[in-house]
Amino acid sequence: MPEGHTIHRLAQDHLARFAGRPVTVRSPQGKFSDSAALLTGQVLETAEAHGKHLFLGFADTGWIHIHLGLFGKYALGETPAPPPTDTVRLRLLNDAYHSDLRGPTTCALITDEEKQAIHDRLGPDPLRPADAAENDPAKAYRRISRSRTTIAALLMDQKVIAGVGNVYRAEVLFRHGIDPYLPGKDLTEARWTAIWADLVELMHEGVRLNRIDTVRPEHTPEAMGRPPRVDDHGGEVYVYRRANQPCHLCGTDIRTADLAARNLFWCPTCQRPA
Repeated sequence: MPEGHTIHRLAQDHLARFAGRPVTVRSPQGKFSDSAALLTGQVLETAEAHGKHLFLGFADTGWIHIHLGLFGKYALGETPAPPPTDTVRLRLLNDAYHSDLRGPTTCALITDEEKQAIHDRLGPDPLRPADAAENDPAKAYRRISRSRTTIAALLMDQKVIAGVGNVYRAEVLFRHGIDPYLPGKDLTEARWTAIWADLVELMHEGVRLNRIDTVRPEHTPEAMGRPPRVDDHGGEVYVYRRANQPCHLCGTDIRTADLAARNLFWCPTCQRPA
């Protein structure tokens, strides 16, 4: 499932390509046809993201709410657009660009009130200016500090913090030397504040680069004289999808286990229980 930086990048890309001009809206698959008919010819006014939710705003009609889920994919390109396949749920088109959405969990036209209800049930997002103001992590910590659930599971709970997925979860815990099985109530506020600030920085870099890189400069392949990562996920990481490979820092084999219905990765030496 795409993580929050991907959705924020999609919001930026839609703003740059479509905002302020009328768009043609189509649904070759047919599941969004009625809403597409209402929207075509209108001006896309804004695009924004909260966690893994994308919102495309039209002043007179509402918002297209998109959640990619596990299988959703976006393709953006210039015109002329190729003929759409019958798997395209949503196509936006103007005289210069097109975007095609396939396989989302959600693609629906919603009202301002329905959009606000989605925001209300989500936790703070390190990439939203309102949530990241002064890097204030207090809202999330109030939930974390009262919970006996592991910090690794809490980081994946979108009601606690929105936009963090499996990669950022594993990597930020490694970067701060935190045992993923530590109960939330045992995480100090100082350590959580440091995690939040790190997520703000890492996820903004993810938006800028359109990929996840989490290793510090002194741990890059060039700095350490090690081979670069070869993985279809891309990006340099410490532990994610590196099970049974040696830790870059201590040489201990990286471990993996199922946690919160996803594969967790960690180093048992660098993230030793306190």
